[in-house]
Amino acid sequence: MSELFGAVLARGPVAAAVGDPAWVRALLEAEAALAVAGARTGLVPAAAAARIAQVCRSLVPDPAELGAAAADTGNPVVPLVRQLEAAAGPEAGSYVHRGATSQDVMDTAMVLVARRAVDLVLADLAACADAASRLAAAHRCTVQAGRTLLQQAVPTTFGLKAAGWLVALDGAAVRLQVVRAGLPAQLGGAVGTLSAAGPDGLALLDAYAAELGLTAPVVPWHTLRLPVADLAGALGTAAGVLGKVALDVVLLAQTEVGEVAEGTPGRGGSSTMPHKRNAVAAVSARAAARRAPGLVATLLSCMEQEHERAAGAWHAEWRPLSELLASVGSAAAWTAECLGALQVDADRMRANLGAAGPETGAEAVAGALSDGLGRGVAHDLVAGLVRRARGGEGDLRALLLAQEQVAARLSAQDLDALLDPAAHTGCAGELVDRALRHRRQGSR
Repeated sequence: MSELFGAVLARGPVAAAVGDPAWVRALLEAEAALAVAGARTGLVPAAAAARIAQVCRSLVPDPAELGAAAADTGNPVVPLVRQLEAAAGPEAGSYVHRGATSQDVMDTAMVLVARRAVDLVLADLAACADAASRLAAAHRCTVQAGRTLLQQAVPTTFGLKAAGWLVALDGAAVRLQVVRAGLPAQLGGAVGTLSAAGPDGLALLDAYAAELGLTAPVVPWHTLRLPVADLAGALGTAAGVLGKVALDVVLLAQTEVGEVAEGTPGRGGSSTMPHKRNAVAAVSARAAARRAPGLVATLLSCMEQEHERAAGAWHAEWRPLSELLASVGSAAAWTAECLGALQVDADRMRANLGAAGPETGAEAVAGALSDGLGRGVAHDLVAGLVRRARGGEGDLRALLLAQEQVAARLSAQDLDALLDPAAHTGCAGELVDRALRHRRQGSR
């Protein structure tokens, strides 16, 4: 990962979990598990398996050296196996990699790297959801302008906005958890028949998967890349949710809106403008999240693979999957930091809502008039008065009271109640309660 851009685009613990040392460790774990599984099924002598496993635990290959040697074979497993054979000695070394092909170890290592990284992403998603839950509860009744097409619409509450974040974040986490739980080992040998494992190939596959705590696939998935596609899709979904939350914060933190601000001391300054207070965490979360769709697309494009072993498509997955995990992990880490210290200005929210004048209650007035006038007539009547108010002909309240069709059906007190923004947040409070209750039930 880049040292220049890593603090912004690779924040949090995931970047290290998908780095070169993590990949090498996963390759060694796969080889060790293969030897142990071989011993359990009679393919490898117990002493040789123990020696191979011990070497896998102690050997510290140089990723750069493996990478350079990989240029001769197309993947780093071949030079790694040579190092293991030499370190294990002549007797045990002959049993290294028994029953497998290079892609088996690469795919399994990729799954191991992804599983560890996903655990870290899930931890940060949980922190994001915890923060959103607190915001939803604290601001259950904090009235705020609802905005559609970037224009003020009708009132809502900030608590409901945060509850929406909460449900989406938890939903993204659930999708990732499902994929993580089903991550499979890979073992098929040269063309997926397990022929190199002898008559006990299926037993070897099951023992190998069990040793690693992975799912045993029904058949090898060398060119059937559903596990990678499912993982990419779930990560892309998480990135989309995180990007949406971050965008909401960026928009609400605009100077002209000023309804929220990030609370991390010392952050948010500009190189030229001393007065600036940029929402750096939200901006950085958006930047990281926006890298995800392209990486997801690359991984999905790798699904079309030839026959029993692809020429380049599985090789093309290694870096984009690592980068996708790091990007989503960065977005999750930044969002957790952003929401955890978010400052909410309830007074500004109410002031912004009032800045639109009584127009925010126009929908409620039209609804109250619909019974007597019909929905279409009532809507057109109120819309016409709103246009007149905007044209400078008077205050909307006064124009409504002066309209005979309105005055005959609504008193001044009725009208004031209808034009009060706080009275028209619908089921916002109950929806917040519903979201919080759903989360409590899901955490049991």
